[in-house]
Amino acid sequence: MTPPPTSASQRSPRWHRLPLIAAIALVVALFFGLGLHRQLTLEALQRAHGALLERRQQSPLLVGGAYVVLYVLVAALSLPGAAVLTLAGGALFGVGLGTLLVSFASSIGALLAFLVARTLLREPVRRRFARQLAPIEAGVARDGVPYLLSLRLAPVFPFFLVNLLMALTPIRAASFYLTSQIGMLPGTFVYVNAGTQLAQLRGVGGILSPALLGSLLLLALFPWLAKAATRRWQIWRLYRPWRRPRRFDRNLIVIGAGAAGLVTSYIAATVKARVTLVERGAMGGDCLNTGCVPSKALISSARLAARLRRADRYGLEPMEPRLSVRQVLARVAAKVEAVAPHDSVERYEGLGVEVLRGQARLLDPWTVAIRTDAGAEQRLTARAIVLATGAEPVRPDWPGSESAPLLTSETVWGWLAHGPLERPRLAVLGGGPIACELAQALAQLGLPITQIQRSDRLLRKEDADVAAEVQRGLEADGVRLLLGTQVLGFEPDPAPGGVVTVLVRQGEEERAIACDAVLCALGRRARLQGYGLEELGIPTGATITTNALLQTNYPNIYAAGDVAGPFQFTHTAAHQAWYAAVNALFGQLRSFKVDNRVIPRTTFTEPEVATVGLTEAEAAAQGVAVEVTRFLLHELDRAIVESAEQGFVKVLTSPGSDRILGATIVGEHAGELLAEIVLAMKWGLGLGKIFGTIHAYPTLAEANKYTAGVWKKQRVPQHLLPWLRRYHAWRRQG
Repeated sequence: MTPPPTSASQRSPRWHRLPLIAAIALVVALFFGLGLHRQLTLEALQRAHGALLERRQQSPLLVGGAYVVLYVLVAALSLPGAAVLTLAGGALFGVGLGTLLVSFASSIGALLAFLVARTLLREPVRRRFARQLAPIEAGVARDGVPYLLSLRLAPVFPFFLVNLLMALTPIRAASFYLTSQIGMLPGTFVYVNAGTQLAQLRGVGGILSPALLGSLLLLALFPWLAKAATRRWQIWRLYRPWRRPRRFDRNLIVIGAGAAGLVTSYIAATVKARVTLVERGAMGGDCLNTGCVPSKALISSARLAARLRRADRYGLEPMEPRLSVRQVLARVAAKVEAVAPHDSVERYEGLGVEVLRGQARLLDPWTVAIRTDAGAEQRLTARAIVLATGAEPVRPDWPGSESAPLLTSETVWGWLAHGPLERPRLAVLGGGPIACELAQALAQLGLPITQIQRSDRLLRKEDADVAAEVQRGLEADGVRLLLGTQVLGFEPDPAPGGVVTVLVRQGEEERAIACDAVLCALGRRARLQGYGLEELGIPTGATITTNALLQTNYPNIYAAGDVAGPFQFTHTAAHQAWYAAVNALFGQLRSFKVDNRVIPRTTFTEPEVATVGLTEAEAAAQGVAVEVTRFLLHELDRAIVESAEQGFVKVLTSPGSDRILGATIVGEHAGELLAEIVLAMKWGLGLGKIFGTIHAYPTLAEANKYTAGVWKKQRVPQHLLPWLRRYHAWRRQG
């Protein structure tokens, strides 16, 4: 569990709120204690109307100032009587001056109420409900002003409640004040005008007639109608240069046959849409051909080799396996070939997808040109288009890069399988998942591996304790790790088969590392070039810019998978593909925003790392209070008998709650173990539900239950235990 704050600096925000709370409590107590609430009624105002008018004539500035101060105080503290005070503005000062005074007093009071609520409530509420508030905050950041304006224009929404709710959002105080000043003006005028007829009023509730209330509600829709009209005009201008086809050849064209493209076209064919899938390279994309499938096949062979070396853990004689990297790569190729039919042209054509091979390019928002390797070109139109062009490895641009033998996760397979050396020395650049997985696997297969990472630790997205476990695993398998090391450039040997020297700086020392090739695992970037995006003016950055529906600036053009970001996982590409397909085909009936709340990730090192939701570092950076529960795998029976004791389960929960905010599992089969926690987070199940679920014994999955048990044990009411001891002692007396 995260210990409570103890230092003065950590306690200060909470203590600084106490004087404000005490001051508010005192003013509220005086308000009711002096009976002021009984003076702010319609009947009391009507009785005192004559006396108040006389006093106003005698001291207009004093009465006006006192009126404004009282109004600000009532509004700021959400005290009863604001409606009566508004009527009093008309009764005492007339329509013009009354509207002016009430408008500024109510807006200033609303701003003070907003600031008080933000000071007292925002941080505690955000700490407890950060994940639930995230989509609301995003919406307010995007549409906060029109949303607030609508609430202010419609007097059916309680004044104080609007102040409170908006204080919990990221809207700026200046925007809140100005929008409130404008939005409350129509309602203020209505009430002030009614106050000029004070003697005829029989109740506050009768001021708003159904017709008047309907008019104000219609006025409240104006910001959204204006926004919708503006959006329609922008879309009209966007499409105006292009001639829309009268008829379309296809319902959907999908560009790219990786995970996102395959799933998108599969769904379209399933619902009987006419869909064309265009791919210029191999079906299955990077995942099948150069990524997930070959790397996991390589890792499975490498782990077996590592276990043979550590066979004494299992009571067997350890041995150095007779390894042939090329033979292992032949097995990898066979596994890719075995999986390939799942993503083949034949399978998808059998499902009803038209598959075309060639380079696709957008000619206009509805037309795609497909150019084959032979130079022939075919043009097709579609009502909707999905861009699923994927990503590619980043190649460094350092001195010597052009002439050095630089490999990537795409080219390393062919180089290892058909290269001139059986046991080449490799320098692996990077410290992310791909770099760590390949460096460890190749080292387990007996290759001399040097891994170079610029920062002082591996796996920057994971917590430091997680990275430390992975580092120990890599070093135990013979990976030479150079952390905190900057690559300066390369010096290749021009002779055929010559070595390449990697020049690095570690601290103040410059070093030269000789190797046969360099494997660059420095990240991946979206494939954006050659698809006509610039010509159409589709915005891009690191990825294609999309909204929550996966639409580009053209509503009929979507993007999904690595090219859309922000995640570069096969499972998120498939996840996004559902939204892209459904929105593209049925968006005119109903559309769906992508749900990115619970996205797991797994790094297939040994030990394996699987994470979902917040890490401790992310929680600290975002100011989210969490309680941390740990369970060490060396206490789990199945891990003990499997000699898989290395690792732990770490779960982050909301303080005082079993609601899971994030989890990390380090250990054997961590990716499989995480699925239960992903399910729990997705459907709002807490650790209590996991603890109450029967898990088969002995299994690794019990680690999740035991982690929940640790959380449960930490909440045993310690003050009751002495009483339970006495109770049981009394029961033993017979």
